[in-house]
Amino acid sequence: MVETFEDIRASVRTLCAGFPGSYWQALDAERGYPDRFVRALTEAGFLAALIPAEHGGSGLGLTAAAAILEEVQAAGCNGGACHAQMYTMGTLLRHGSPAQKARFLPAVARGDLRLQAFGVTEPTSGTDTSRIRTTAVRHGDGWLVNGQKVWTSRVEHSDLMLLLARTTPREDVEQPHDGLSVFFDRHSRGAGGGLQTRPIRAMINHHSWEVFFDDLKVPGRR
Repeated sequence: MVETFEDIRASVRTLCAGFPGSYWQALDAERGYPDRFVRALTEAGFLAALIPAEHGGSGLGLTAAAAILEEVQAAGCNGGACHAQMYTMGTLLRHGSPAQKARFLPAVARGDLRLQAFGVTEPTSGTDTSRIRTTAVRHGDGWLVNGQKVWTSRVEHSDLMLLLARTTPREDVEQPHDGLSVFFDRHSRGAGGGLQTRPIRAMINHHSWEVFFDDLKVPGRR
């Protein structure tokens, strides 16, 4: 029998009932971020669905996570405000170090940190990710990142960002997608921080940004 997660679905519907259309309409008018809604989902454990139990999450599978987001959308709420915390988990769980997982995943599960931003798309690469131009070069025991991303949603509402950059020039690799690396950045903004952002006006509550990297320093270890 296929699991339908009816208990989870019912709980999500109950939570979403507290965020009617008027809540989203008011946010749209002021172009605000649904912080109260995201906090409620976090406190209920729904955004930690894919985080293993040993790191404070629910340890559920992808089907359960899909059911959660399906019910959020069916209730008229905006899953796009927080769904990245679902799909970024795969990268961190597969490729993160044990120290990174132990340090960050419990904090994300508790809501002390938000992992909502994923820097991939660039203005000149289109859908061909192998042609991104953002680079990361060795600098001491860390890296210096330079380049630009677009449509980086929720970067202003996230403490952590997964960032894709090229560490080996495309012309120096055998396969186009070789030489790409993922960085886990607890980014700093403003003058001297190496990262600047500029909002992109887009769909309702989508909160997309251009992101500019100017010698952003990323430590080699976390």
